[in-house]
Amino acid sequence: MKGEVQKLKPPTPLQGSGGFVRVRGAREHNLKSVDVDVPRDALVVFTGVSGSGKSSLAFGTLYAEAQRRYLESVAPYARRLFHQMNAPQVDEIDGLPPAVALQQQRSSPTTRSSVGSVTTLSNLLRMLYSRAGDYPFGQPLLYAESFSPNTPEGACPKCHGLGRVYEATEQSMVPDDSLTIRERAIAAWPPAWHGQNLRDIITTLGYDIDKPWRDLSRKERNWLLFTEEQPTVPVYAGWDHETIAKAIKRKEPPSYMGTFTGARRYVMETFAKTESASMKKRVARYMISSDCPVCDGKRLRKESLSVKFAGLDIAEISNVPLKLLAAVIQPYADGTVKGWNTLAESHPEKAVVTQRIAQDVAARVEVMLDLGLGYLALNRSTPTLSPGELQRLRLATQVRSNLFGVVYVLDEPSAGLHPADTEALLTVLHKLKAAGNSLFVVEHELDVIRNADWIIDVGPAAGEKGGEIVYSGPLAGLEHVAASETRRHIFHVSTSSCRTPHEPRGWLRLEGVTRNNLNQLNAEFPLGVFTTVTGVSGSGKSSLVSQALVELVAEYLGHEVPVDEEEGEALERTASAPTGGEIVSGMETVKRLVRVDQKAIGRTPRSNLATYTGLFDHVRGLFAETKTAKARGYDAGRFSFNVAKGRCENCRGEGFVFVELLFLPSVYTPCPTCHGARYNAKTLEIQYRGKNIAEVLGLTVEAAWHFFMDDPQLSRSLDVLRQVGLGYLRLGQPATELSGGEAQRIKLATELQRIVRGTTLYILDEPTTGLHPSDVEKLMTQLQGLVEAGNTVIVVEHDMQVAAASDWVIDMGPGAGDEGGRIVYAGRPSQIREAQDSRTKPYLMEAHKPMAVI
Repeated sequence: MKGEVQKLKPPTPLQGSGGFVRVRGAREHNLKSVDVDVPRDALVVFTGVSGSGKSSLAFGTLYAEAQRRYLESVAPYARRLFHQMNAPQVDEIDGLPPAVALQQQRSSPTTRSSVGSVTTLSNLLRMLYSRAGDYPFGQPLLYAESFSPNTPEGACPKCHGLGRVYEATEQSMVPDDSLTIRERAIAAWPPAWHGQNLRDIITTLGYDIDKPWRDLSRKERNWLLFTEEQPTVPVYAGWDHETIAKAIKRKEPPSYMGTFTGARRYVMETFAKTESASMKKRVARYMISSDCPVCDGKRLRKESLSVKFAGLDIAEISNVPLKLLAAVIQPYADGTVKGWNTLAESHPEKAVVTQRIAQDVAARVEVMLDLGLGYLALNRSTPTLSPGELQRLRLATQVRSNLFGVVYVLDEPSAGLHPADTEALLTVLHKLKAAGNSLFVVEHELDVIRNADWIIDVGPAAGEKGGEIVYSGPLAGLEHVAASETRRHIFHVSTSSCRTPHEPRGWLRLEGVTRNNLNQLNAEFPLGVFTTVTGVSGSGKSSLVSQALVELVAEYLGHEVPVDEEEGEALERTASAPTGGEIVSGMETVKRLVRVDQKAIGRTPRSNLATYTGLFDHVRGLFAETKTAKARGYDAGRFSFNVAKGRCENCRGEGFVFVELLFLPSVYTPCPTCHGARYNAKTLEIQYRGKNIAEVLGLTVEAAWHFFMDDPQLSRSLDVLRQVGLGYLRLGQPATELSGGEAQRIKLATELQRIVRGTTLYILDEPTTGLHPSDVEKLMTQLQGLVEAGNTVIVVEHDMQVAAASDWVIDMGPGAGDEGGRIVYAGRPSQIREAQDSRTKPYLMEAHKPMAVI
């Protein structure tokens, strides 16, 4: 029957298959006691709409169980070194081999983690320089550790391996020298009481805090800012110097004794010692950074930098794109470099070491080039990589590991990939399979699904309406499963691209844009339409749109320029080069800039969908208006789990408590007092239409939309969340559990709730990440609605479904890194056949081909 989930038949083994992993009674998250047989030695794709339960099956069940079994064989102490997943809710799993998970997540948060460290290529290069480098005459051999900026043996002694030095200057600490000290001329000093304390101390010391800073003597200014002295003096709060002097003479007791700290000392010590992120961020504003004068920003000792290979020191070779690195290394791997025969005769041991290491480096880099990562350099820090790039780096490392009989569980490996790069990804996946491994891939990309040996379609819908196996078998069988949303997109093309394009009502023109691989680029964006910026990974799309365009428009509007904050220690962050270029015309009709990115909506479980969108304020108001709440004098604050009067005091509104289990993974368990509700018993007694506040937070967006149908404000907000594909999320779902794509769509939904017409520029970077094609259609409807209201929408995107439905396409390329940075096509998506160097052209033309609808 149409719309029914297919009743599964016993699977027929694939030719050459190693049998099946048999899952019985899987109940993780929304899975409804699922039974499924997954073939081994095959490329198996788990698909289905966003929130259907496919990740719960692939990662939460299969990988979690494989990890649990493996860790049982590991020494108890060693288990503590692993990030252990909870044991899955499942009756039985048979035939499950060891598993390796490659998920969409960031690696180490520090910028000392890099492409080279993730792939272990940096270790190989250090060995190469140590054993095969060209040393200056008379310099002793250096071990590999001496070529790492993260070791005492290698780090530059001046900057400690950071490459930059930091100083607080008079100009940075006193931005306005017309102010007096009382008026906070020394901006770097602490605010509030601590700052007043310092002003009272220097009044005792005889400084005039009411004289403009510029009128103080150089000696006075230098002492206040740069002294290391810390005198302790009597403080008479609020008195002037003359009165204080008389009080001291009379030996009148002071308010207290205060210790002075110079401004620079305060800034440096606070930055180094504070555990408050906000304090660290505040004082960092008064620090100036520059390249280390000793190592010129290369982070290493001079002795290490004096060793060369192929004429380059190790910092220089780590800075070149992988594509160029391959060209440098390959002649040494082949033994074809000039002078090789002489080296082999005179220093045979050095020749053998050089060739072996070079061969290993070349082979590893080749896989990374196959995965479309040739534009990256080894010293690129991991916080600057997209989750998709990071996952592909890990995948490249696994290809070289030569493991056999392993299950690789991958989370959308095509994320952030241009269709041309997806073909290379498939080649790498098939190599892993050919080596005797199984690949379980959670994926939405249609090209990856079409190349699978076996499809497991989970659904039919999201959240509570999902969690069932809609189909399990070879791709061809999916065509006849009416309940499958995936089937509709695999076997015919959406008609979304057939609409009449909007006409631009103006042009936003940029000239001389210079950023990353963009060099003096001129670009123009049509206003009042939907524009998709495409191009292969690393071609310059995000540099043009998410960085240059955003910064230039924000600066023009007088907004604070958004900064892409890297994770990790602020001192370790790479200073980003300023954007060059200017807006020459088109800003007359742009009054507002909205950038919707994929950064988390909060860093703690206390931030959730309901609080971020503002829904929760209205919901709490409804509870406060109930008859019982009014009788008890409960206001809206009572229904916040962050306020003492309403929350459970045992868990302080967290809903869970942390239990340290020593050798077993530490776990969070529901609070024994509130049982996870987060509120105290008195608060939970208040009900709105039969539900308490905790039960409302437990509703999915879809369920809440039905529950609040008669409330115009809530129903509209919830409907917007549904329309961007988030109907399966719970209102109280913690921000820490959300993917980057989900966070971005929550931000978009929050923005869509505002009724702003006609003058806003919306910029989104890969908004379809993590979305099933059916959800992409919903998202496009919302974005097109913004255009219908007269706004401008610009998206950076690889999804050809989105590009085909756009009014305008700007294609960057033709290649990545130094081979990109140009606009190879700008025009209607239907006319891209006119482009000369576009790698997007064949895929976008294919997306425009009409096909029969089933």
